[in-house]
Amino acid sequence: FIKKAYSILREHNSLKDSNQFRTQLIVSTHSNHVAHEVEFTSLRYFKRKLGIDDAEIPVSEVVNLSETFGKKDKTSKFAARYLKTTHCDLFFADAVILVEGSAERILIPHFIRKDFPRLSSSYLSILEIGGSHAHRLKPLVEDLSLITLIITDLDSVKSKKAVLPELEKGYKTGNTTLINWCPEKEEIDDLINLSEINKVSTNTLVRVAYQTKIELNIPDEKTGDIKSVYPYTFEDSLGFTNWDYFKKNNGNGFIKKLNTEFNSNEGLNVIAKNLFEYLKDNGRIKAPFALDLLFMEDPKKLQTPDYIYEGLKWVEDKLTP
Repeated sequence: FIKKAYSILREHNSLKDSNQFRTQLIVSTHSNHVAHEVEFTSLRYFKRKLGIDDAEIPVSEVVNLSETFGKKDKTSKFAARYLKTTHCDLFFADAVILVEGSAERILIPHFIRKDFPRLSSSYLSILEIGGSHAHRLKPLVEDLSLITLIITDLDSVKSKKAVLPELEKGYKTGNTTLINWCPEKEEIDDLINLSEINKVSTNTLVRVAYQTKIELNIPDEKTGDIKSVYPYTFEDSLGFTNWDYFKKNNGNGFIKKLNTEFNSNEGLNVIAKNLFEYLKDNGRIKAPFALDLLFMEDPKKLQTPDYIYEGLKWVEDKLTP
C-alpha cells in the first residue's frame, strides 16, 4: 500500500510529468511495516510527554527525524541503512534492548519469559547491533526518549589485542559503546568495579549490561576459597553460570567444549583461558550454540547470567506503573 499510494496520487495527467504541482501524503500509523517502507527522513514521531503532576495535562511533542542525526555523515547514513534492514518496531516499542550478537537475540526472549513475566506482556524491540555500532543509535534513542537496555561485551584488550578480563592488569575495553555512550569508561578495572547505579545514563533512560564476576561453588584445592572468574562474552558467561548443567550435558560444538572443559582436571583459570581461545578462534559457533540449546532442552532449565538478569530487572522496574 505505502509503496503505491504516492504514485497513484500522481496519476492525473496534470501531475504525472509536471513539476508545477506537488503532492503531499500524510499517513498516521502504528504499523512498523508502513514505517519501514518510507525514507527515515520523512518520519515524524509523536512522543508522549507526561505531566509532572495531576495538574499538568499530558501532551505530545513531534520529533522531526530528518534532524535527529544532524548532517549526513557516516553515523546518519549507517543509522538509516541499519533501520532499513530491520523492522522499525522500535518506534512503537515500550522499551528497546540492543544486543551484541545472534546468540543473545535468540535466548534473551526465553530469559524474559522465564524470569520476567511482566516484560512478556510489554512491547520489547530486540535489535542485534553489536558493541561497536550500538552507540550510533544514541541520537535516535535520546530523541524518542526510549527506555533502552544495552547488553554488550567487556571486550577487554591489551595493546588492541583481545585478552581475558582480569583486574589490576591495566587492560582497557575495545567496546566503543562503553567508551562513548554509557558509562563512558575505558579501563577494565573501572568497568568491573562500577556500581549498578552508575551503569545508568544521566537521563535515566539508558542502562548498560556487560559481563561481571561469576563466583562458582568450587573451593580452591589449596586455600579453600570459592573460585571466581571474569567471562569475556555472553557464551562463556552462560556456560559458567550454568556450570552443573553443562558438566552433566554433552552435545555439539560449544556445548561439547563446555562439557569437556568442566569435566577436566584443569584449574578454573586454565578452563577460562581455554574457552576464551576457543571462542576467539570460532566466532561462527555462537548462533549454532544458541540453536543447539533450544533443540536440546527447554531454556527454562538455564539460569540467566547475572548481568543480563540485572539489566532486564531494570527494564521491568522502568515499565512498572
